[in-house]
Amino acid sequence: AQTEAAHSVDRADWWDNWRGPLGTGAAARGNPPSEWSEDKNIKWKVPIPGLGSSSPILWQGRLYLTSAVQTDRKGEITALEPADRRAVPPPDVFFEFLVLALDPADGKVIWQTKVTEAVPHEGGHSTNSHASGSPLTDGEFIYAHFGSRGLFCLNMDGELQWSKQLGTMLTRRQYGEATSPAVYGETLVVNWDHEGDSFIVALDRKTGEERWRREREEVTSWATPVIVEVDERPQVVINATSASRGYDLETGEELWSLAGMTVNCIPSPIVSEGVAYLMSGYRGQMLQAVLLEGAAGDLAESENLLWSHTRNTSYVPSGILYEGLYYFLRGNNGVLSCVDAISGEVQYEGQKLGGVRSVYASPVAAAGRIYITSRDGLTKVIKMGPEYGELASNQLDDAIDATPAIVGNEIFIRGQDYLYCIAER
Repeated sequence: AQTEAAHSVDRADWWDNWRGPLGTGAAARGNPPSEWSEDKNIKWKVPIPGLGSSSPILWQGRLYLTSAVQTDRKGEITALEPADRRAVPPPDVFFEFLVLALDPADGKVIWQTKVTEAVPHEGGHSTNSHASGSPLTDGEFIYAHFGSRGLFCLNMDGELQWSKQLGTMLTRRQYGEATSPAVYGETLVVNWDHEGDSFIVALDRKTGEERWRREREEVTSWATPVIVEVDERPQVVINATSASRGYDLETGEELWSLAGMTVNCIPSPIVSEGVAYLMSGYRGQMLQAVLLEGAAGDLAESENLLWSHTRNTSYVPSGILYEGLYYFLRGNNGVLSCVDAISGEVQYEGQKLGGVRSVYASPVAAAGRIYITSRDGLTKVIKMGPEYGELASNQLDDAIDATPAIVGNEIFIRGQDYLYCIAER
């Protein structure tokens, strides 16, 4: 599904995008610790310059990360409209936008590239950052999407290969930007849903040259597209407020659509065994399972809509699909539900995670365990299966919004101030 460079390495050994090698949040070969604290099972802990809620990715012995560093250099305020009360006022200083490579053995910076600097035109939600889109690699290049600041392609040594400006995004209530790109074969896809003219665009991954662009009748969404092969043809799956849609990767043709999501779509689709799981959970709840084979036109009354679930779905965190079960939180809260991925049958729901107040990071999984990390640094480790069982509760001294990454026997957690490598010590 990826490029020749990725084919030369077993993707399952690495974590090449923010939802992992399977796109489900699970690491099939991972086996990190289930217990840690600030003085237990910390291999290393290093400060990270700037701020970002983007997730770390790992590929062939290097860890990649994006960040936005606020400077004290004054610039002109470039706000285009008044901000919501929950948004930060537009800044009047420059930010430097960085891509970093670190050595996962000790956390030392191998290289650091400033791809651009700018005065952001929106302050973002008070809990957002200016580096919330996670990097992505196909084994030959690293793609970093800073939204209105630009899309950047670097080689594995941090040298800029090309960049692309796609416009200025006007997000709902000036809450800020967060979506990540997706890559398949020779094509890179970016979804650009905002309060202006929304679109999806496909680019040549090596040059940034535009292959096609399609207008979208959509409001702001923050979900990352997923590209999967269906009926021997790759298609792009996007969930969004007006309708979730599938697009032919080669031509951009809209293949199918399905309404039902709520406003502020943030959870990204998960596709497994030919079924797409679409979810949103702000001012309403919706989880839909869509059979992609043969999906065409409006799926509202179609047999391709396998099942729907309308309780306790997530607002910010994506769900996780693991060993035939789909897990998700209620809103941004520490309340967990589990349904059978094939039938939609509820296994358990409304299960409170003691001590977990608010969650932005998406759950990850490995070795029969689900890891759920709260915004105040508490990670609950839950046993995989149709019955709830807590295995451990682990506290770090950092605020955490980024989704962890699991490679081998280690789990990498990016906090507001530090990046942690957790391993048996």
